[in-house]
Amino acid sequence: MTNRPTLAPTAAAVHPAAPPTVGVEEEFLLLDPATGGSLPVADRVLAALPGPARRQSRQEFRHSMVEMVTPVCTDLGELRDHLVALRRSAADAARTAGANLVAVGATPVREPHRTVPDEPRYHAMSRRFGPVAHDPAVCGCHVHVGLPDRELAVQVCNHLRPWLPIVQAITVNSPLHDGYDTGHASWRSMQLERWPSIGPTPYFTSAADYDATVAALVDAGIMLDSAMVYWYARPSTTYPTVEIRVGDVCPLVDDTVLVAALVRALVATTADDVRAGVAAPRLRGCLVAAAHWRAAHHGLDGDLIDLRAGGARPAWHLVEELVAAVTPALVRHDDLAYVLEQLARLRRDGTGAARQRRIMAATGGDVRAVLDHLTAQTVDC
Repeated sequence: MTNRPTLAPTAAAVHPAAPPTVGVEEEFLLLDPATGGSLPVADRVLAALPGPARRQSRQEFRHSMVEMVTPVCTDLGELRDHLVALRRSAADAARTAGANLVAVGATPVREPHRTVPDEPRYHAMSRRFGPVAHDPAVCGCHVHVGLPDRELAVQVCNHLRPWLPIVQAITVNSPLHDGYDTGHASWRSMQLERWPSIGPTPYFTSAADYDATVAALVDAGIMLDSAMVYWYARPSTTYPTVEIRVGDVCPLVDDTVLVAALVRALVATTADDVRAGVAAPRLRGCLVAAAHWRAAHHGLDGDLIDLRAGGARPAWHLVEELVAAVTPALVRHDDLAYVLEQLARLRRDGTGAARQRRIMAATGGDVRAVLDHLTAQTVDC
């Protein structure tokens, strides 16, 4: 692409007295308004975007997906405004191509066209990973937080490990597959587990340890290159940020902004811990993976694994502990009131997955009703 979206902060934006910068990447499905099936019209949608929105868009791994990327932001109001504008522009462009833009984490009905776009990298991935590379489309929400010190960024990723299953549970928004409820709140998470470079971030002692591990995985053929590090938290390969990529794309803009606020506060809090010499817990990888599986299965409706204290506890108790841990950062960022308001709404209305299931129950399993609701929520700002 000639115009690459930007998430890199300017020198002024990373001044230590300012809140960390934040940017968001949102992936969306392009669905047939009549059938709910995926439509391979991404090229037409991208071409129909107005200039500013086109510059903040990306071609994705499926012809039925588009990704919209916010500019670098310093406050939540600014971030929200960009998300609203980008969603509305993309939805308008999708309508010109006969599609609905839908914020949903996984293909809910069917994906008849699973060929990859005509890009050398995508063809290489298709050859290397075979049928895994041709699964139905999935859509995530990736949050970038400005952190230009790469050594610090690696240590922050270590400290984030016990918290990210809670973030994942907040974002679950893909219970449907092939027109049925899968029993998982995030089918996207389950589908992605087949990729060898996706999952919880391993513990690394240093940036050099991180780089050596990635190089070994590339040499072993597990990844094409370092850009295929798709762990749930990583130092970005492109920007001076920590990138959190654990969540489904959120149905509402305010869901996305809530997640961005919590992630920014988590990064700021854990960066303070690293600077203060607080050691990250050395958690067993199998337990971290189990915590993420539980989060993807239950969302916030049930118990989650408490990776700090052990055992299973009600999900909302862990959400409350996350908020308590990051409250000083939320106060510094002037985000606390917004976060508490949105969490109260989320507790009242449920996650994206819970909302979809309520509609399914009320309509006797009418997937079209769910998709109509999601289409409206995508641009309900």
